[in-house]
Amino acid sequence: MQGRRMSGVVNGAELLVKTAEARGIEVCFANAGTTEIPIVLALDAAKGIKAILGLFEGVCTGAADGYGRMTGKPAMTLLHLGPGFANGIANLHDARRAATPVLNVIGQHATWHLSADPPLAMDIESLTRTVSGWVRTNGSIETLSRDISEAINASLFGQISSLIVPHDIQLAEAMGASIGSVDFAFDPVDADVIKKTAQRLRAARKSALLLDGRALSRPGLQAATRIRGKLKSDLFAPSFFSCAERGLGLPDIQRIPYFPEEAISLLSNYDIVVIVSAHEPVTFFGYPGIRGHILSDEQEKLYLCSGRENPVKALETLADALDAPARPIIRDVVSPRAQLPSGELTAEKACLTVAALQPEHAIIVDEGITSGFTYYPLTASSPPHSFLTIAGGSIGYGMPCATGAAIARPDRPVINLQADGSALYTVQALWTQAREGLHVITLICSNRSYKILQLELSRAGITSYGNNARALTELTGPSIDWVSIARGFGVPAASIDTVEGLARELGIGLAESGPRLIEMVLS
Repeated sequence: MQGRRMSGVVNGAELLVKTAEARGIEVCFANAGTTEIPIVLALDAAKGIKAILGLFEGVCTGAADGYGRMTGKPAMTLLHLGPGFANGIANLHDARRAATPVLNVIGQHATWHLSADPPLAMDIESLTRTVSGWVRTNGSIETLSRDISEAINASLFGQISSLIVPHDIQLAEAMGASIGSVDFAFDPVDADVIKKTAQRLRAARKSALLLDGRALSRPGLQAATRIRGKLKSDLFAPSFFSCAERGLGLPDIQRIPYFPEEAISLLSNYDIVVIVSAHEPVTFFGYPGIRGHILSDEQEKLYLCSGRENPVKALETLADALDAPARPIIRDVVSPRAQLPSGELTAEKACLTVAALQPEHAIIVDEGITSGFTYYPLTASSPPHSFLTIAGGSIGYGMPCATGAAIARPDRPVINLQADGSALYTVQALWTQAREGLHVITLICSNRSYKILQLELSRAGITSYGNNARALTELTGPSIDWVSIARGFGVPAASIDTVEGLARELGIGLAESGPRLIEMVLS
């Protein structure tokens, strides 16, 4: 550990913030309380850190997820004790499954006050461990800078770091304290794993690569395409992945189907599947009579790298070991870009319209759930863009994730394809988008129901159900007034029910620089 000494007297909060700033933290998504006031004040002096208020902790954590997916580095969240962290945990679950770097700073009661068991006291460490790869409660001002530096370092491996800081340590003074600095580096790629994988791939009858995380970046896709060019291996991504670069000039990566019967049938053709920064594919839920693992015991599963290795470097090293072409060869059939439909708006027509009109370098954040199923296959020939999905399946990620993506890439428009039911979990993100003037276009897929539940009922053979089940799957009586909600948060909005209306409003949103919400009433 290296560092530089600060002059004068600083308190713990100032030391924490100055260390975070020195280690490259540029954004803090915050919903602070009394125990974090010293850190709030310390942020005033941090010229390199932008503080952004989220009206709900789930907005803060979801925004940190979107920011981390787009930059590959952590944003900081500032959360109020255990209950504040609990409010943000659902979107941290998605961030964990997406292997997003996130730094959480959570205030704690003063150490001398904990024994009184104040109303907001709880076991914060146990709570944070459910989603965090690195957890620590700071014990002294002497170790605070080291702790925050190590937390940032740990997050860069693609995990969540959570540092809990007692209020009295935030206030404690330190003379001539040093700013901790830990150099970050991935572990070297395991040469034996590369050699074994290359040997097994050469002997395979039919092989596939399952990619996620950094492997779906442009360099990762280029390396994977080199391997495909050598072995004719097929390239897959999970049903819900972190962030993929898409469009012309890149390979068309096939997503594993959501429903298990289709997924098992598709992947049964491969005797070897090489998994790169992804989890072994399993069914989203346990369905009676269907195995939980998509791949059978007879299929060989090889993991190319650990979470502490750079997957892009691992793919490039594997391509070299296979004597693959030096330059990737894109052999996918390039279909014409999606054409603009017309008439009454359906989920399929909405997806076609977005695919036809999305501009170059757009960022697409998909929480359309059932309404967005048809979007992905339409965009292989679209202009280059980034595509983010609900990696952990915890709904309410879309609006906050789009917010964080827009903070990370203010030069690029963000289109949030958003289910109406999921949007209601974190609708407060609209206010942050308005306050920060973010170029986010929210497309509400308004089918006025929890359509995925109705679909699962249908799959189970249940076509008729009673008032209670209907009450729990429909969003009517009253219907949600999305235009009024958006305008109430300061976001211009419109409601449309035709393709022509969507094309008009989407064009307006793309031409302007701030946020806009479009309710797409789907027939």
